[in-house]
Parts: sequence; C-alpha cells; structure tokens
Amino acid sequence: MTGRSARATAPGRRPGARLRTLLLHATVIVLGAFIVVPIVYGVLGGFKDNAQLATSPFGLPSPWVFSNYADLLVSASFWRPLGNSALIGVATTLLVVGVSALAAFVFARFAFRGRELIFTLFSVGLMFPFAVAILPLFILLRTFGLLDNPLGVILPQAAFGLPVTIIVLRTFFRNIPREIEEAATLDGCTAYGFFWRILLPMARPALATVSVLAIVASWNNFMLPLVVFNDPNWWTIPVGLRQFQGQYSTDTARVLAYVVLAMLPALGFYSIAERHLIGGLTAGATKG
Repeated sequence: MTGRSARATAPGRRPGARLRTLLLHATVIVLGAFIVVPIVYGVLGGFKDNAQLATSPFGLPSPWVFSNYADLLVSASFWRPLGNSALIGVATTLLVVGVSALAAFVFARFAFRGRELIFTLFSVGLMFPFAVAILPLFILLRTFGLLDNPLGVILPQAAFGLPVTIIVLRTFFRNIPREIEEAATLDGCTAYGFFWRILLPMARPALATVSVLAIVASWNNFMLPLVVFNDPNWWTIPVGLRQFQGQYSTDTARVLAYVVLAMLPALGFYSIAERHLIGGLTAGATKG
C-alpha cells in the first residue's frame, strides 16, 4: 500500500507536473516553428519561379528551378561580398578576442587601484547603442581616411565587441583556481607564460563562445559597412544582399536563393562551434 501510494504521488506522475511538461514542449515546438518555417520557405522558394511562389507559396517546387542557386554560385555579386564578409569577420574576431583576452586576464588575475572602476566603464559599453554613434563615427573615420577601407569596419566592430567579450572571459578566468597559477609560478612560469601556456588552453570553451558571437555579429552587421563602403568592391553580404534585392526586386525567388546562400556560412560555423558555445556560456555558472 505504501509503495502504491509513493508511486501515485511521485513528482513525474502528478497532473500539475505533467501539464507543465506539456506546456513546455508546446512552447518549444511553437518557437521552433517560428524559426524553421521561414528557413524552409526560403530554401524551397529558391527552387521556384515567381509564378510558383504566387500560386503555391508553401508547396513543393514543381518543377524544381535549380538555376536560381546555380547562377548565384558562379556570380561575382555573391562571392565578392562573401569574401569581404569573411575577411572582415575573421579580422574583427582575431582583434577583439586577442585584445579582450589580455584585458580580461589583467582584470581577473591582478589587483590594482581603480580596477573595478575601469571594468565598470567597459560594462557601461553594453548600454551604448551602436546606432547612436554612427554619425560621430562616420566623421571620425572620414578624418582618419578610413572610408572605403576594411579597417573602417574592423576597428569599430572590434571596439563595440570589447565589453561583452571582456565580461565573458573575465568571468571564466576568475574561476581558474589560484593553485594552478601558484604551481606554475613555482615552476618558473612568468605571468605572460601562465596566460599563454596554461590559461588560454583551459579557456577554449570561453574563447570559442566569444569568437562565435564576434564573427556572427560582424557577419550580420549592415549599418556600418553601408556607411563606410561606397565602393561596391568592398560591400559585405548584408549590403550586397540589399543591392541585389533592389536590382532583382521583381524576382522574389532569386532573392530568396541569395538569402539562403548568404546565411549558410554563418549557420555552418555556428553548428560546428555550438558545443563550445554552450559550454562557454555555462562555464561561469558551473564552476565554483
């Protein structure tokens, strides 16, 4: 009787717990549908022509129009912006992660007067919207001759990426036990040697996290490249997509194909780094 009563009152068997589980699953399914349905619509829409999109927007292509994707894959209007976005994204990521790792190491492992005040100033940068700075930033870049120059995008993107990157890395670096640093010091390891040989290898999940955030933010940045680049040869993927959409405004299927191809590199990079991304985001909460 006691065993039957325990089974009847087990948490997994209570109606309230089962209802919460069903609501949670339903919420996840609905949110997933909001994400998956537009992607599927875009992928299939790229294999259609405009007539099919008008008559059967959610149906399968009949016939399949492969030329929308094939023409883009041999077009400079796609590959040149793709290469520009890759160059700017990788350069921005290397710069922001390299500088932030050094700054976060100092904030996490060294005690000096004014440390928390300086760190707070970096944190305030999270509340500073990028759009507010676009006009003074444009004037500054024009003064230094950085318009139509990839550095005019790389440097501001790295600057605006510093706050969140420093915060994430500092949290991870502070959770590295002091005993490891003391043992390395006893073995004759300098502060820079400890940072380079021990701390950075241990911080791979956090480094992967901030790298993904930096490169995806750079890949999706539209306003800054639009302001900086007047030369079409330096347009990035978002700007190139906007120009392509204006050129083929009546050919919706071709535009959908461009959108799908443009987001594939970012999705591919994210899928590869997903495990490290989640591990880096949760590292600060799981370490004591």
